Amino acid sequence: MLTAFVYTNSFSEVRVSLDAVSAETGSEEGVPVGPGPNPISPEVKELVWGAGSFIVFLILMRLFLVPKVRKGMASRYESIQADHEYATSTRDGAQADVARYEAAVAEIRNEAARRLEAARQTLDKERSAKIAEVNAQIASRRAEAESEVAAARAAAQGQIVSAVTAVTTRATQIAVGVSPDNAVVTRSVQQAMEGSRS
Repeated sequence: MLTAFVYTNSFSEVRVSLDAVSAETGSEEGVPVGPGPNPISPEVKELVWGAGSFIVFLILMRLFLVPKVRKGMASRYESIQADHEYATSTRDGAQADVARYEAAVAEIRNEAARRLEAARQTLDKERSAKIAEVNAQIASRRAEAESEVAAARAAAQGQIVSAVTAVTTRATQIAVGVSPDNAVVTRSVQQAMEGSRS
């Protein structure tokens, strides 16, 4: 059955019948139409143009772009290598500086300990000398004080002996009515005082 397709446009009207289309293609109703060209497979001229442009692009890449990329990669690698070497040398320098600093600190600590020990020994010597000097002064003052005390005691004892002798002489004179010998009374008082002291 033949139908007609109608396409309307604002400017004109087009009517096409299938009979006219089939007459143009040379097929009759019921006869199969040939496969025609494949829309997916490229034509030979497209393949030639594609291959030519690929070859030109390949040549441009090989001659210009790849060397620039390699040169950039090489310079980048050299820059990274230089930075790595600089970082390594900086780290080694810092470690050497730290080692020198620690050695200097250890030396300073040793020097400080040595000076502190020398100062401590000097102070000990000075303290011992001062203590000996003070002990000598104390001993001399003690000896002076003891001699003064002994002199005062002797003076006081002489006064006590003379006072006791006078009292004893007067008491004996009152009691007996006769004045005793002063030397005998003095010797008796001294013996009595020595006996009470012991």
